[in-house]
Amino acid sequence: MILRHTFSPPDNVRMGHLCGPMDSHIRSIEAALNVKVAHRFEQFRIEGTKPKATQALETLQALYEMAKKPIPAEQVQLMLSGDTALPGGEDAIAMQTRRGEVRGRTPNQARYLENMAMHDITFGIGPAGTGKTYLAVACAVDALERSAVQKIVLTRPAVEAGEKLGFLPGDLGQKVDPYLRPLYDALYELMGFDKVQKAFERQQIEIAPLAFMRGRTLNHSFVILDEAQNTTVEQMKMFLTRIGFGSKAVVTGDVSQIDLPRTELSGLIDAERVLKRVNGIAFNRLTSADVVRHPLVARIVDAYDARGAAEDAAPAPRRAARKSTGAT
Repeated sequence: MILRHTFSPPDNVRMGHLCGPMDSHIRSIEAALNVKVAHRFEQFRIEGTKPKATQALETLQALYEMAKKPIPAEQVQLMLSGDTALPGGEDAIAMQTRRGEVRGRTPNQARYLENMAMHDITFGIGPAGTGKTYLAVACAVDALERSAVQKIVLTRPAVEAGEKLGFLPGDLGQKVDPYLRPLYDALYELMGFDKVQKAFERQQIEIAPLAFMRGRTLNHSFVILDEAQNTTVEQMKMFLTRIGFGSKAVVTGDVSQIDLPRTELSGLIDAERVLKRVNGIAFNRLTSADVVRHPLVARIVDAYDARGAAEDAAPAPRRAARKSTGAT
């Protein structure tokens, strides 16, 4: 199907913002929707299946309305995923941070924020790029700024490709830093570097290696356990039972990227099975539709999920052969 559309009134500045630098926004639409878009000045020609061509045209029309100023690439990507408005409208929960309000960009993200506000323990489970960690840190920063908690505690299991903490140079903080870099990045963006450093000096933000949390009780704290898919069952139970009065805990992880030995059950998978009916605990499943990074990330996630589903459906002897040979 071929659709043609002429934008009026003609406006070269708007057309430049609509198309993006070097027509990058047009290329994003083509790649995401599998269509071909050609244009000469304000005249556009879209070729593709009827649903995709129609979606491409609607996206271009929405972008043209916004094109009084440059349009960020991430805005185009969000519109292509269907998130042209804030889920839940003006009543949706927003976290107050240095960079302004942080809201969920998809319905699942909005629900995740609501659950973190309403529950003392919240799980965010999903693939890379779905905002699990970033939104958790935003909630923690908001709670600290409002004095709803006295400190933020960040922790993560130190399970990486064959390396142990002892092989890294420096003191304990320097050894743990590389594992917690995603949390630091979110903190610096949401609070600013200087404010984060002052919060560390005042012990309002604490790095607590998971292995060293046994025996502690965390009162009036916002605790984030990141990369929880790499906890053991015992570690997960130990972490969840550290929560004291006036505290909230958020557990994030991606069960498709488990680095534990094959014989070890992930504490995150076990916790979802054991605790899914416990009052006061919320589980949130995010999917490739919630990815807010480069649009390729969502397609990569879907490709790996499809491969995993195909392997699960394969006959048992074939699965056993694949495991024994290490084939993928």
